[in-house]
Amino acid sequence: MSAVEQQRVEPLPSSNSSSSFEVLEADTANKYEVVTPHWFYCKVIDSRERWIPFSRQDSEKLEEAHSSKRDDEHQVVPTEGGRYDVHLKKRLRFAMYWEEEVSEVRRCTWFYKGDKDNKYIPYSESFSKELEEAYMIAVTLDEWKKKLESPTREIIILHNPKLMVHYQPVATSDDWGSTPAEQGRPRTVKRGVENISADIPCAEPLQIDHLVFVVHGIGPACDIRFRSIIQCVNDFRNVSLSMLQAHFKKAQEQQQIGRVEFLPVNWHSPLHSTGVDVDLERITLPSINRLRHFINDTILDVFFYNSATYCQTIVDTVASEMNRLYRLFVQRNPDFKGGVSIAGHSLGSLILFDLLTNQKDPTADEDCQKEGCQMGAYEQGDSGGVKEILKKLELSEYYSVFKKEKVDMQALTLCSEKELKDMGIPLGPRMKILHYVRPKEESQDALLQAPVPAGKEDETRVAPQAALRSTPEPGSSSNANSGSKYQYLDVGLGQVSANYPQLIYKPRIFFAFGSPIGMFLTVRGVKRIDPNYSLPTCKGFFNIFHPFDPVAYRIEPMIVPDLEFEPMLLPHHKGRKRMHLELKEGLTRMGMDLKNNLLGSLRIAWQSFTRAPPLAVEAAATADTQSEAETSVEKQIVHSDEKPEEPSAMGKEDTSPINVGMLNGGHRIDYVLQEKPIESFNEYLFALQGHLCYWESEDTVLLILKEIYQTEGITLDQPLQ
Repeated sequence: MSAVEQQRVEPLPSSNSSSSFEVLEADTANKYEVVTPHWFYCKVIDSRERWIPFSRQDSEKLEEAHSSKRDDEHQVVPTEGGRYDVHLKKRLRFAMYWEEEVSEVRRCTWFYKGDKDNKYIPYSESFSKELEEAYMIAVTLDEWKKKLESPTREIIILHNPKLMVHYQPVATSDDWGSTPAEQGRPRTVKRGVENISADIPCAEPLQIDHLVFVVHGIGPACDIRFRSIIQCVNDFRNVSLSMLQAHFKKAQEQQQIGRVEFLPVNWHSPLHSTGVDVDLERITLPSINRLRHFINDTILDVFFYNSATYCQTIVDTVASEMNRLYRLFVQRNPDFKGGVSIAGHSLGSLILFDLLTNQKDPTADEDCQKEGCQMGAYEQGDSGGVKEILKKLELSEYYSVFKKEKVDMQALTLCSEKELKDMGIPLGPRMKILHYVRPKEESQDALLQAPVPAGKEDETRVAPQAALRSTPEPGSSSNANSGSKYQYLDVGLGQVSANYPQLIYKPRIFFAFGSPIGMFLTVRGVKRIDPNYSLPTCKGFFNIFHPFDPVAYRIEPMIVPDLEFEPMLLPHHKGRKRMHLELKEGLTRMGMDLKNNLLGSLRIAWQSFTRAPPLAVEAAATADTQSEAETSVEKQIVHSDEKPEEPSAMGKEDTSPINVGMLNGGHRIDYVLQEKPIESFNEYLFALQGHLCYWESEDTVLLILKEIYQTEGITLDQPLQ
């Protein structure tokens, strides 16, 4: 037994002693208890180092690994839901799914208050050990006023268990010397994480039910605070955890669900690492320098996506990154059995829409092959398809040439003009064939031509990267290929030609935030989306937008252009509508009622004066007049600006008579958020914020969770109205 421990062991006084309680109190005061460590990591935020605590669950895992005293130099502990790995011996934290600076990790027991933001900063592990030893001796021997000097010549004085101070070293010393009290303002020293105001995050459920990839829009910043996609998705993930606890509590208690993992997909950095920024710098004017650089970093991304060269770079980056993340996620979570969904913000949603439009469904191809059906161009290679195309182009006399060379549909789409010439096809027929089987955007010359009007139907252009497919009714025929199961819409999409990569998984749902998909489709020449059309590999599609978002556009009017109806109103996550919206609707309804009643009364009075019916028929005429007035009131209500409430009620989605096609499996597509009370005062003032509000929107996250878990048969604890 050490001397310190011998001093701690004291015989208990007799119960008959008058000072027994005093001795017991002194013994309790001198009892030393080992401090409980907590693990922190350092992160640079706003050019300052911030020490952020791990969750208690992660801290316990790190402490357990540390206590095992293994000699493994490569001992790794996954933390924060598996998104980061901590190399225990090196005390370093590495991001696993994205590029991020390596963070220092520290096992913390002693802290001192910073000089600027009053945040507590942990001492180094070695100096914390010295402080703990000095504290143990002071408590055991009840000898305080201990003075210690840190490696950086800082002075720490232990006055008593509740008063411990830290003094910064002075820059210069005078002849008289200096005492710690003269070395500036003392800072508070605390022992143990429970004595500091540290915001320890809650532990995430270990079970992952669903994976969602999130693609950002233009520029490197994604919100009003100019944060990156990684930081915004972190907020999105945290909001989802709180929404699960608030609205899926029963399912969590019954261990039916765990959580949804959100992973960011970054395409801006790879695009601007191609050297395009250097080229732009040479041609950028020196005036209004900050504005021009902002435009180069953000708005030009839209033009890059409409460029043949950089469009290919963007779609390749997005698809390859999503495939890489999926492989890595499955590797790190071998027990994962859930589905995958994708979400895109702003331009990112358009990239995903184009990518999904050009996916190939292998199961659909297998089913079609089993049925023996003939596919249109770019779907199945067979000589019959070639024969039908030549017949349609009135070039049947050349079919024997293609049959001799064993050219099927797939080979025909790969033929160049030179190859057709070598086969003996004259110039005129060559141009007809190439124009039919190739998209106009495939050649540089065609890019300079005007787009084909949407109503022109003399020749159908089959463009796999742009055509929207629909499944016709049994017995119907396609315009492009008689007897084809699929038909391509000749809408002159004007989309840049690109070789769209294939995803290695089938997304269940596609969520679009503040999306310009509708606008881009319109300017590409699309006037209507076939109600029978659906994305080849993704059966769910939700278009979510803020009412003041200047970049967002609707999708449903392109499917049902002849019917006017409002988008679905997302309920507030706490239930019902926001109070100011209910008040606004109530006042509008009251005003309409007063207006209609007043108009009806004036009409009746005017007719009674002008017609002056006899007394015998006065009652009948009055009844007719009232009937006409009521009919007029009903017509005015129907044609008034006030829309029916039924489409705006989320809880009535299943009973809604509006049919918006199969793009979302027969369900509604457009969903509008409720603006905040302060936003309703000036919609122009909050337009930019409306486009960047989705990352912290509880209503948006709740809709995503609701739709994801609804596919698993799990519903909210209480339906929102």
